Amino acid sequence: MRIFLFCLFIYQFLQACSSPENQKDMSPNTVKKNAYWNGGVTYEIFIQSFCDSNGDGIGDMKGLISKLDYVQDLGAEAIWLMPVHPSPTYHKYDIVDYYKIHPDYGTLADFKSLVEEAHKRNIKVIMDLVLNHTSSEHHWFKESKKGKENPYRNYYIWADLDTAKKIGETKEATGDSDNLHLWNEADGNEERYFGFFWHSMPDLNFDEPLVRQELFKIGKYWLSEIGVDGFRLDAARHIYPEDRINDSVAWWEEFRKEMQEVKPDVFLVGEVWGEAKDVAPFLKGLHSIFNFDQCFALQNMLKTENKTGFLNTLFKTYKHYDKASPKYYDGIFTTNHDQDRIFSELEGHLAKGKLAASILLTLPGAPFIYYGEELGMLGVKPDEQIREPFPWGDDVIGQTNWQEVKFNTPEKVPPLSEQMQNPNSLYHHYKRLITLRNNSIALREGKIEAFKTKQKALLAYKRTTPLGTVLTLHNLGKKTINYEMEGNAKTIFSTENGLDFNGNIPAYHSFILEMN
Repeated sequence: MRIFLFCLFIYQFLQACSSPENQKDMSPNTVKKNAYWNGGVTYEIFIQSFCDSNGDGIGDMKGLISKLDYVQDLGAEAIWLMPVHPSPTYHKYDIVDYYKIHPDYGTLADFKSLVEEAHKRNIKVIMDLVLNHTSSEHHWFKESKKGKENPYRNYYIWADLDTAKKIGETKEATGDSDNLHLWNEADGNEERYFGFFWHSMPDLNFDEPLVRQELFKIGKYWLSEIGVDGFRLDAARHIYPEDRINDSVAWWEEFRKEMQEVKPDVFLVGEVWGEAKDVAPFLKGLHSIFNFDQCFALQNMLKTENKTGFLNTLFKTYKHYDKASPKYYDGIFTTNHDQDRIFSELEGHLAKGKLAASILLTLPGAPFIYYGEELGMLGVKPDEQIREPFPWGDDVIGQTNWQEVKFNTPEKVPPLSEQMQNPNSLYHHYKRLITLRNNSIALREGKIEAFKTKQKALLAYKRTTPLGTVLTLHNLGKKTINYEMEGNAKTIFSTENGLDFNGNIPAYHSFILEMN
């Protein structure tokens, strides 16, 4: 016991020495306590599709509260809630009122109860916050349309037609030779307003100081008054046009500073689509950004059953990130609410679905799991079909039915109630992996190192801390691989529960080994 405590002390000391942010802001013990995202799993939830408490077919706050024990039992340490504010659309990424909850989801009191109940279970609450644009039905925009003299006019971006042709996004961002289609007409106005995503989502004008103050006020309200733990920040790259990307980065630096005034351990994760070299600067303001390069590389590797390039993609990303920020949390994932679901990408291949989980949950960073991935939910765009109701099972109270299910019928995807009874189900595979990760310093915080193998279908890497090392072996292919390893190792995880590593790695199988 004394030897273990001594090793733990040395490990914490080394962590403190190696982390500039820790040196400046807080002790390593505090960082480990507060920074759940340093290796912990976040579970993304579309409330509309999750659990219905009142029988109207639409998921709501009370329904989610009733399922927090499920989230806790799965092993997630945080939930990311897709937008919850009043909105004219089902997805709610066009907000009408930043201070209220959509009536389909419940009341503000219900949301407060959700936060309280989550915290009782040591689950953090990350809230989707859409600051790039509002709904065209927002009070600010309704006033802005009234004319140039209205005090809300400059809350949005207005320009005459000639000016509009010269302002805005580059061809790389829009895919078009010009951006005129992004400028929208409004009744009674000669000028047009800018809406990058949709005419009903007018972009806010971040050059207007009043707008910036409004958004700081909104963020602080949810952190200090309601108690949320952080924000997932939608469209974080598009605060300014592409030719002003440095201004977008600076905005998030300012936003982080303002939020830390009321919550020093706030967590900010941003949606910043693009190559690593382009998105890395956003880590100056955001704690984490979603690693889309990793996501697409993982999908490609699983489809081709060839590891070539996967780890190099990760390592190149880390180099860009390291240059931008001394401390960051890599937002890793397989797919999210904007993409065809991973199980559809893999054509419903159960063994490859397990491989996707095994790889994701043994990589460095902060893993995000989209609701239903642990069940193998299917879905192909349009967006409604990648956000179908969570299949609890026919005999489980709370099943949502706000839309007709196309992909996730019981015949195609076994519901949770069924998978819980099957020890070899995808659900139990995810749960075992998350439990292992939660209890392994090496898997949560260890550095990653490529472990060279000759076989293209064998992905191998180490995760190392001063307290120990684990080796992960993933057979991406359809044939058994024989792998002779030097030294001794203890099997701490295998895809087939209870199978010890003996030099043979079955098809589409993973081993996690504790090195001696």
